[in-house]
Amino acid sequence: MKKILFITTCCLCFQNITTSAQAQSRTPQKHLYKKVTVTQKKDVSRDISRKESINVTGYRKDAGGGMMVRHTVAKTVSSLSHDYIEMQSPTSTIESLISTLPGVVSASEGPLTTSFSTLHIRGMAQAEIGVTFEGMPAANPFTYSTYTPSLVDSQNMGQVNVMQGAVDINSPTYNATGAEISASIRGPADQRNVHIAGSGGSYGTNKDFIRYDTGEIGHTGVRAFVSGSYSRGDIWRGVGDIKRWHVDAALTKQWAPHSDSKVIFGWTKAAQGEWLYPSLANWKKYGMKYGLDDQYSAGDTHYVGMNGKNTGAVYGTIKNHFSFDHGLSLDAQAYSVEFHGPYYYGATVPVKKGFVGAEGYKSLDNYQSLPGYDPANKNLTAAEVSSWYTLSSGMILTGHWKHSFNTLSLTYWYSYAQEAAQMRFYPVNSKGQWNGNGPALTANGGIPLSEDNENGLQQLNSFALDDKMSFLHDRLTIDGGIRMAMANRQYTQDLPGVAGNDYKSIRNVFVPSPQVLINYNFNSHHQIYINGTTGYHLPGSLSSQLASYSRSTGQAQSLPLADYKPEYMITEEIGYRYNGLLMANLAGFHYNVTNHQISAQSYVEGSTSTISQLINAGGMEAYGIQAEIATRPWHHVSAYASGQYMRTRNGNNIAYSGDYLRTKGKQEVGAPKFSGSLGLTYNDGAWFGNFTLSYIGSQYATLMNDQRIPGYVTANLGVGRTLPKIGHVLPKVKLNLVNLGDASYLSSMYGYTAAATTQKGIFGTTIKGSSPTYVIGSPFVAMGTISADF
Repeated sequence: MKKILFITTCCLCFQNITTSAQAQSRTPQKHLYKKVTVTQKKDVSRDISRKESINVTGYRKDAGGGMMVRHTVAKTVSSLSHDYIEMQSPTSTIESLISTLPGVVSASEGPLTTSFSTLHIRGMAQAEIGVTFEGMPAANPFTYSTYTPSLVDSQNMGQVNVMQGAVDINSPTYNATGAEISASIRGPADQRNVHIAGSGGSYGTNKDFIRYDTGEIGHTGVRAFVSGSYSRGDIWRGVGDIKRWHVDAALTKQWAPHSDSKVIFGWTKAAQGEWLYPSLANWKKYGMKYGLDDQYSAGDTHYVGMNGKNTGAVYGTIKNHFSFDHGLSLDAQAYSVEFHGPYYYGATVPVKKGFVGAEGYKSLDNYQSLPGYDPANKNLTAAEVSSWYTLSSGMILTGHWKHSFNTLSLTYWYSYAQEAAQMRFYPVNSKGQWNGNGPALTANGGIPLSEDNENGLQQLNSFALDDKMSFLHDRLTIDGGIRMAMANRQYTQDLPGVAGNDYKSIRNVFVPSPQVLINYNFNSHHQIYINGTTGYHLPGSLSSQLASYSRSTGQAQSLPLADYKPEYMITEEIGYRYNGLLMANLAGFHYNVTNHQISAQSYVEGSTSTISQLINAGGMEAYGIQAEIATRPWHHVSAYASGQYMRTRNGNNIAYSGDYLRTKGKQEVGAPKFSGSLGLTYNDGAWFGNFTLSYIGSQYATLMNDQRIPGYVTANLGVGRTLPKIGHVLPKVKLNLVNLGDASYLSSMYGYTAAATTQKGIFGTTIKGSSPTYVIGSPFVAMGTISADF
């Protein structure tokens, strides 16, 4: 009923406001579109506000309503422009926005989230996909988790790009096997402007946003903006809530026509209840209601008061581009990115005969006086608090020399990263309450209980050399280059009973990554391209180098990789682009992966925390075809369509539990054969709207292909109206509807496993299966937004 009332109210509001304004708003705009020349438009755009300039000219140039952007690079790239992003929900994340692009499988968890999302591109998992924001690495430098909700507000996103099957040779990533996501911020406006927006909708979700653009400050060539936002929402399944505070800021300085500097800063503080990820059995039993409990009962680790994430991020970068004589130019960038916790989970701890690391204890210290202690229960319920942070800083220098038909580029990237994580357990009383500032659980005379007390350190030096040659009046380009990375990574796990190689691990890796790109333009409308590229992925997280230990048994819960080698991918692509009355891109691809790494993730018994086991799955091969097409606006209407067909094949039987599983020939997890999207956009400068329909085929969740989730269809709609000016105020209203059909579906896998059912190994060993866990897709959500520019 609340949904119906909300939608009805918004629709009536649109109708009442726009009926009286329709005559006065449309007539002058139609005249402007028909009579103004290109030169006159440029003159007008300098005299009117930037917001009006976008309404007059911006949407008329976008293919597919901004769902497709023209590219000429000899790689397959898909992009979303700010015009499209602006029509979407104000709580959108980068992952939710790119879900319509070919080859992308993105899991949307709800109207608002501060967690990292699950993602696949051409069968590559999220940890194998590079993510950069304004040229700096934007993922956790050790686990490769992407906290994109902490990077930028959607209102400040400029453009989002997805490079399927390849990585930019100058990209500051070392985990991107064969795909890269890059995003940019919407820079400061040319003229002073204040933008205020308020949004509200389903599940108590709201977002307040304000942005101030200074315009050019005096005649200094300096422009700046700063924005702030506050978001809040209820966890839509189970109980709990989500809160997020965020700041974006940027300052630019124009030194000369082709030289400038940028300073970009971001800050985020967030807190949210924990999402619970069901097994297939739990999904069938609880469906969309699977979540945390609002009432505590003895031993209930799913109680909302014991599960959540308090996260934050701070980043900053200084970017400089200098153009010199004789075809020389230099790009120099320094950056620093910090992410931090803590996370906390519900857990059970043995009162007697448990373990701290690999060292046993007879009983917990002073266990009889601990809150929640019950002599009839051998376990004590506790809140497991994982405090952690990661810090990544670096410098990127790229020099270019253009002479005649040749452009030579040389890049050097230095990265220093560190992390630390510490776990503590706090007893829970009979009401589910615990004190994180009080004494933690100890044993053996004051040793804190812990399964994780790690420190990580990494240094990386990367060189890239690229040479691009142009022939036949730039119709033919041949581009060859190589990237070479040298990385040193070390971990320590400081736990009782852990010593030697189990305490500290140091790894050194050298990886060369060459590429060749060939591009031929028949004319300004037709282009073909061929490429051969390579990419690599350094083994991620502590579990790749050191074991973790169970508090119940003292035995290793996960083991480090026996053969520590980087994942490596070789890709070949051939593609065709058309740019004319419409835009189109068609590409066929094939790739081979060696040392393919998959993280099998499962819940720790008696806890809501998870443990991961990194598996070297050997070789993997895939081939497929993808297409993308978009029309130019016709009577203010533009259309978009994308699709991909892909086949994958695992090349090896993997070593598992002292035997081998028969995984050779099986399909890759999280890699649907078919996926596709349709989009329809209307924008006449006053009214605007966008409709998208997406299909994702079935996905396997285990290496043995003995469990999978079915395919699903989702549809989203956004409509809005730019209202007539009131003095110097330009107001706008917008309504976004997510998952129009209110479909109940599993959108992706949260934790893969080797097998869901018991298997017989090649040597006859009985290998017990374990159930994968899944991400539940977002329900129907309605969000209304009122905004104004001053």
